[in-house]
Amino acid sequence: MTAQHRRAPSKRTVRRHRLIVRWLLVGLVAGLVAGIGFGSWWFLAAADTPPPAPIAQKQPATPAATTTTPSPTPRPTTEALAPLALTASGPGRLATGSRPSVLPGPILIADEHNHRLMIIDPRGRTMWQFPRAGDLAAGQTFKTPDDAFFTPDGRQIIVAQEDDNVIRVIDIATHKIVYTYGKPGVPGSGPNRLNHPDGSLMLANGDILTPDINNCRIVLIPKNGHAISRQLGGTGTCVHNPPKTFGKPNGMFPMSNGNYLVTEAEGNWVDEMDLSGRVTWSAQLPDVSYIYESNEISPNRYVTIDHASPGQVLTFDRSGRVLWRYAPSGPQALNMPSLALPLPNGDFLVDDKANHRIIVVDPRTNFVMWQYGHTHVAGSGPGYLDNPTGLDVYPPNSVLAK
Repeated sequence: MTAQHRRAPSKRTVRRHRLIVRWLLVGLVAGLVAGIGFGSWWFLAAADTPPPAPIAQKQPATPAATTTTPSPTPRPTTEALAPLALTASGPGRLATGSRPSVLPGPILIADEHNHRLMIIDPRGRTMWQFPRAGDLAAGQTFKTPDDAFFTPDGRQIIVAQEDDNVIRVIDIATHKIVYTYGKPGVPGSGPNRLNHPDGSLMLANGDILTPDINNCRIVLIPKNGHAISRQLGGTGTCVHNPPKTFGKPNGMFPMSNGNYLVTEAEGNWVDEMDLSGRVTWSAQLPDVSYIYESNEISPNRYVTIDHASPGQVLTFDRSGRVLWRYAPSGPQALNMPSLALPLPNGDFLVDDKANHRIIVVDPRTNFVMWQYGHTHVAGSGPGYLDNPTGLDVYPPNSVLAK
């Protein structure tokens, strides 16, 4: 039967079809409104809101002002930290112009002269702090945390208390010290003794790897042990000749190829080596005073700190050729910086120790994009630091995530 000979639909059928089409149109419009309201609003708002000017363009010679950075909703928010959940609430405490989006997640700070550890979210809100009242057992002390890093599972923090000659492991959930190597305040080189440990890391099997600066050695401590199981370098021989001797090693961080990047402050040397002591290359950096804790950014690209006043952050290759320097002068000059960590977006998270602040620097513009702490002003209240020395970013972006 051709189309011309098909029977015309009845009036009842036409009305039914019109009703179906009407309900379909209503559902489609409602879906579009819901999609815009709940899926695309953030994009529209971002398009209409100009970004804040970078901090470096706004900071005067006086200490940086701080501003609160409220969350989009007044409710407390929860960041999921691996199996843990830590809550941040209240206003943020960042320098004016800071962009929380430059950080991939919460960061850990070793606030040395306040004798505390802190985890803050990208808005500058405290999520966790140690020690609180009652966290320390009778007779325990917690002095001058120098470096602090998350353990591989993200459940604990390993702390090198350099000036106190001990390494501690702290459980995040319970707020308790669960392991100590060394005797607080007592330097040494025998069993259960260290002399200014720095940059201590926990390996996946629970062993601890640490440079022992004043003993001029790198040691491996077995899980829960109180005597070393392996040593690189000669105790008390502080000369660059790895792996036989090291000149004041202060950092040994993992690389993407499974090796480690060793920093020797004496002579400003950086070495790539494995845990057996096999050295791949060594480079001596020019125009620096005291390098500190070098890290790999990507293959044949590394970042280190000149721990001086004024200080600098620099990137380099395995030949020792400097690729970039961040060495501002005037009120923005770095003062005894102690660590720089590469971020996933290409920026650097920098511990500007004696300026009492943590900053994020964009190497493409040399602008400070984020700051926690008041420049030149020490303190212990919300938004303040006092000689912060150590940093880490929560996994999967931590120092151990290579």
